[in-house]
Amino acid sequence: MKLIICGAGQVGYGIAERLSSEGNDVTVIDNSASLVQKIRDQLDVRGIVGHGSQPDILEAAGSEDADMVIAVTLYDEVNMVACQVAHSLFNVPVKVARIRAQNYLQSHYRDLFSREHMPIDVIISPEIEVGEMVLRRIALPGATDVVQFADGHMSMIAIECMEDCPVIDTPLGQLSELFPDLSAVVVGLYRNGQLFVPHVTDGMIAGDLAYVVVRSDRVRRTLNIFGHEEPAASRIVIVGGGNIGLYVAAAIESRQRHARVKVVENSRERAVDIADQLARTVVLHGSALDQQILLEADVEHADLMVALTNDDQVNILSSVMAKRLGCEANLALLNNTSYYEFTKTLGIDAHLNPRSVTISKILQHVRRGRIRGVHSVQNGAAEIIEAEALETSTLVGTPLRELDLPDGVRIGGIYRGDEAHVPDGGTVIQAKDRVVMFATAERVKQVEQMFRVSLDFF
Repeated sequence: MKLIICGAGQVGYGIAERLSSEGNDVTVIDNSASLVQKIRDQLDVRGIVGHGSQPDILEAAGSEDADMVIAVTLYDEVNMVACQVAHSLFNVPVKVARIRAQNYLQSHYRDLFSREHMPIDVIISPEIEVGEMVLRRIALPGATDVVQFADGHMSMIAIECMEDCPVIDTPLGQLSELFPDLSAVVVGLYRNGQLFVPHVTDGMIAGDLAYVVVRSDRVRRTLNIFGHEEPAASRIVIVGGGNIGLYVAAAIESRQRHARVKVVENSRERAVDIADQLARTVVLHGSALDQQILLEADVEHADLMVALTNDDQVNILSSVMAKRLGCEANLALLNNTSYYEFTKTLGIDAHLNPRSVTISKILQHVRRGRIRGVHSVQNGAAEIIEAEALETSTLVGTPLRELDLPDGVRIGGIYRGDEAHVPDGGTVIQAKDRVVMFATAERVKQVEQMFRVSLDFF
């Protein structure tokens, strides 16, 4: 595909890195010459200095035959205009815009982005996407990753197998026999730095990270079977009162009325602003790296500290300090993937990559075929994909045990009608089924082909 990305910041860089690594023709536009030079030096992409909303710059980037424009600058209005110009002058098929201001996204303004007004096909709001991910992690403390598919009826959860995990060394094929109500399939294992699709005769060992596709109404039961019975946090300290921190605090106020939340914000002006917007949350002005401020936030008695600033170092250090002061658990927002290897050593229980959340949203529209949802795991080593099966698909009409699925691919769930099903060897996929499956990076293209319309169909 030929893709144009407007914006070479953290989000734009991450998207360009992922899409160029898959062999796509990628051009990045930014008005910062240094950012453009950096992306040229480090990635196999074209770089153009200029404003992505200006017609001559989009033309120079090759908009006339581009498949997609992805506008992810820091400015909503620039992103919107870039999509409008790409549509009106160059007829680019798919326009994606990052929109941060929630005023634009209110339901009674939804017609603004229709094809007749401002034609944007996909709106990305990273703050909301990341905020919802944080909220899911808070609600399910035993899971290190939680994503929903099939209109919320199925979930993918990543579960760390501890030493006392009851199902360690149990062949995966026996799990459904031992726990008939499990309604879950282990589709991937991350072990000693390697991600792979296990066979039914394989067992999990302590230290494994298991990726499990499960019916959403069985998530807590599945966590219990894996030995995770941690209660949801009720005393929470949030570091960072930016857009994500404010969104999370406000959502907890409305969804978990029993929870007590405190926010630590370094900017006095911002602290005053969010204090006016929150009803029951205590907002403290100060640095999260100041031990006295953390003690004022009562972090030593907190169930969870969530570090959500835009500075990885602050998130890491404040998380470590909180744990040393007695906080039960922590969750840190980390953009730099090179930090992931030593988070456990430092005492960081869980981390979240905001770029991967945004990239997953975009991949859903880059992937060919009837793809409904995509979630990237382990920095792109594999993807959880939800796709609609067509009549011409090679998956339709044959029992799963007879399908010649390639190594690195595992079907975890099927959504048919209004019901989620966990498949077994005798399950037969039907046309219009929505299939949730795990695929390692080198198998993603093959999965795309399974869900594309055959030429014989026409």
